[in-house]
Amino acid sequence: MKVVFDTNIFVSGIHWGGASKQAIRQWFIGRFLLISSLPIMQELVKTLMSFKIPLENEEIEWWVSLILAKTTIVVPIENIHIVVDDPDDNKFFEAAIAGDADYIVSQDKHLLRIGEYKQIKVLTPEDFLKLL
Repeated sequence: MKVVFDTNIFVSGIHWGGASKQAIRQWFIGRFLLISSLPIMQELVKTLMSFKIPLENEEIEWWVSLILAKTTIVVPIENIHIVVDDPDDNKFFEAAIAGDADYIVSQDKHLLRIGEYKQIKVLTPEDFLKLL
């Protein structure tokens, strides 16, 4: 199974736990393959650096190193324009298509509203954990 995590899954899992933290743990132990892209990684770093609960640079570097070591990084070749309310979120579908992912896991209402696109389902972390 191949999965793309929205940035909010890492931010939520790192800072608060819950279903997002459980999803990260399941990825870490190898229950599925995580797909990402340079634009997603850039957003994650920017978000972790500017978040209201900032992480130390060493912690951010640790997370980025871990993600890069255990993730397939793809180069999206298709520009998607399906997330009309927040066009920046299209990068998650672009990575999912490039990596032939089955799911996007997100807490973002713009992505969740799409539901499914090209057989890629968008799930909350809670629904994703039920699926596992």
